[in-house]
Amino acid sequence: MLGENHSVHHEFPEKKELIDALIKNNQHFKKIAKEYDELDKKIRVIELKNSPIDDQLFHEMKKKRSHLKDEIYQTLLNHTK
Repeated sequence: MLGENHSVHHEFPEKKELIDALIKNNQHFKKIAKEYDELDKKIRVIELKNSPIDDQLFHEMKKKRSHLKDEIYQTLLNHTK
């Protein structure tokens, strides 16, 4: 669905406390979570406003978001007890 929210907290609601703790205590996680959320917001704006953008660039943005999500997920798994 176009314009759907894919923020870190929205994608992993069951991990909210862990996400918050990692953002507070892990600089790398904080950086990638911020980058992911900012990129997701840009993608949603483009989708909702039907903004003109090169298809290749848009595809690369979505691909980058997917890679960041994979890294976030792996970090969450590594910190789950």
